[in-house]
Amino acid sequence: MNETTSVYLLLAIVFTMANLPFVFDRILFVIRPPAGRAKGLAWRLFELAILYFVAGALAMGLEAQGHGSVYAQNWEFYATTFCLFLVFAFPGFVFRYLWHAPRKAAAE
Repeated sequence: MNETTSVYLLLAIVFTMANLPFVFDRILFVIRPPAGRAKGLAWRLFELAILYFVAGALAMGLEAQGHGSVYAQNWEFYATTFCLFLVFAFPGFVFRYLWHAPRKAAAE
């Protein structure tokens, strides 16, 4: 796999991972919330942070596979990539909280 393909594949995987907490209603993708309660925003943000680190580990693995070594990064790199991860999560947030809310209110 060449570098361009791995970059596009990584971006597609990271985009999907960023939206997973807003698609699934199980806590940490395994545990059902108590009856009558939905998974809260705090759980979704916690899962988003966990998935950020998983995506970072995946990116480091791809970089080590392609170059043989991983470049050292400063805090600015991690702050930028976390903000990019939050931007990637925006469609899932809109789907969960902004797009479906007017339908529920109209149905009542």
